Amino acid sequence: MRIGVLAVQGAFAEHISTLGAIGVEGVEVRLPSDLEDISGLILPGGESTAQRRLIERWGLREPILDLARSGAPLFGTCAGMILLADDIVDGDPTTLPLLDIGVRRNAFGRQLDSFETELSVPMLGDRAIHAVFIRAPIVERVGPGVDVLARLEDGRVVAVRERNVVATAFHPELAGETRFHRLVATMAAEHDDPGEGSGRRHHPTRRTGLAR
Repeated sequence: MRIGVLAVQGAFAEHISTLGAIGVEGVEVRLPSDLEDISGLILPGGESTAQRRLIERWGLREPILDLARSGAPLFGTCAGMILLADDIVDGDPTTLPLLDIGVRRNAFGRQLDSFETELSVPMLGDRAIHAVFIRAPIVERVGPGVDVLARLEDGRVVAVRERNVVATAFHPELAGETRFHRLVATMAAEHDDPGEGSGRRHHPTRRTGLAR
């Protein structure tokens, strides 16, 4: 299995490393041709505005949307969540509007206001997820078809899933956390081999056996 990581800007190397740690080949994606023969795509943290401009410059937008429409999983962290949102309340244009959510950029303040915390993500098991927030967005609106995967103690939404698209406001890859990447790998395997009559290609299962 090969899972792509958007490598036009941002912290893509950490995602490549995390994929390797779970036995999945990570592929750097910079051009449309790099999207061939991959089973999913990760959109890393970084500068969402810079990534949006480079996605448009290198003609990646439509090929990425086509990949998502095929049922392949997409996973966005921090800036990746912003790229996937269909509403950016700060007023920026959208890039890959695949998630029915409204997000606010830099919702926690500047780099100095970065923090780490433990989050309950029941979908991924009973053990808490260690989450790293760096100039993170926050989800201010959740559409009816979106599953909330995690909230902060004050109730603010920081992880979501809508069908084959997953996004977190935080960086699991910076905390040595592999469970979100294992989830994406499970979804990718189901997309590659949906099984006769399973219907999973467009509707991956909502549970995973890779929570440990």
